Amino acid sequence: MPQGVLSYKTDKETAEITGYRGKDTEITVPSAIVGCPVTCIGKKAFLSNKLLKEISLPASVMRIDDWAFAFCAKLQRIILPYHRMEIGQGIFKDCFQLAQIVDEEADTAEKRSVDTSFLLAAVMSRLDAFYLFDFESAGTTEWIGQWDGRMQTLMERGDAEGFSKMLLCGEEDYGSRENNLDYYMEQRRREKVRLAMLRLMHDYGLKQAVREKLEQYLLSHIKGCETEETWRVVLEEYGDDLRYYQFLTQLGGVTRENFQSMMEDMGQAHTEMKAYLMKYHGEQHRQEDAFDAFAL
Repeated sequence: MPQGVLSYKTDKETAEITGYRGKDTEITVPSAIVGCPVTCIGKKAFLSNKLLKEISLPASVMRIDDWAFAFCAKLQRIILPYHRMEIGQGIFKDCFQLAQIVDEEADTAEKRSVDTSFLLAAVMSRLDAFYLFDFESAGTTEWIGQWDGRMQTLMERGDAEGFSKMLLCGEEDYGSRENNLDYYMEQRRREKVRLAMLRLMHDYGLKQAVREKLEQYLLSHIKGCETEETWRVVLEEYGDDLRYYQFLTQLGGVTRENFQSMMEDMGQAHTEMKAYLMKYHGEQHRQEDAFDAFAL
């Protein structure tokens, strides 16, 4: 690799990637090594790699073994063939930034393909639904329906659900903020906000009734509401990503009433995002004032 070395083993017929050391942030695994097709990404091959952001796997790969990419904290994108392959346990465990699993043979300009790549990654990172991690059915009408069904189950869970069990099992240190019910519930709402935003931003096959419920949930947690997780997630987790501010304005989450307090929250940071919101707010007010004049 340009800044590192892939290790492998071979039985003289096929090759297996067994590890990597180096500083590459993007890696393309070759389809063959010493004349042998690469058919397997071995157990813990990229475990705990702190730099890897993107990896591309060849069509020859038929198996990904246990924890192959586990704890890759910066891994965001994987390109691979959407065909049947053996999948080990925990292959993406704690890959919290994993956003896309892209079909290398799909039309990357097609909405279905793009949206499916995000939804498939979310199966592991947000839905905790391994039964939906199926390359062959991903993107089909049935698969989308199952994905949305799992999403709705998570959205409908009570914010305090699981808190008592966590305390009884001693999963968190005594006295930590995770043991605080208000903090626990806030984190559950943030998880729901992230999930709702993801689905609305990648809405292939989304039914109107489900769309309305997701939009309603996000709007019930914007700036100025009793709880403000929609705004907090946009500001604190996507602070300089224009797509999320555009999403927020299209949703109707920036209003005459909450605009000023949003500006105060942003302080001296996020200059370009503030400029975008100011422009949007000014245009909206001019339009509203014009309608008010007509009404008068």
